[in-house]
Amino acid sequence: MTQLSRRHLMLTAGAVAVSACTPGPADASEAQYASSPFRRLTDAQWRARLPAASYQTLRHAATERPGTSPLNDEHRRGTFVCRGCDLPLFRSQWKFDSGTGWPSFYDAIASNIGTKTDFEIGIPRTEYHCARCLGHQGHIFDDGPRPTGKRYCNNGVALKFVAA
Repeated sequence: MTQLSRRHLMLTAGAVAVSACTPGPADASEAQYASSPFRRLTDAQWRARLPAASYQTLRHAATERPGTSPLNDEHRRGTFVCRGCDLPLFRSQWKFDSGTGWPSFYDAIASNIGTKTDFEIGIPRTEYHCARCLGHQGHIFDDGPRPTGKRYCNNGVALKFVAA
């Protein structure tokens, strides 16, 4: 086997492996929220009900610029809810300053988020989204504080804060 054919074989095998790793369907507590009216909204309805940046993030997985969210400075007691459907996602006591420029939490209301594998930047990451409306929130990383060691790195435009 020549070098060229080995290279071709390796490139082909790599391409097949990558194509097999496409993101699967969202694991979003389908049974609990399957009949949610938010699941039946059209793209045009979402565009009409959300601010532009929130629409791009929640419905098309955009990312806001770091350091731009007013929620970075939110320190009152309360709950952070999905901007798309008001489902509670995080308690204020779980918020911490990660130094990343995005609101970050070390825990989430587990029954209210779903996850899927995201290959958008070429490496696998765990994306999480609102379980009720499937709105993109952010990504989960394993570099958070105790007790969970998790960092839910959230787009501020995907959340609303509700004071206690």
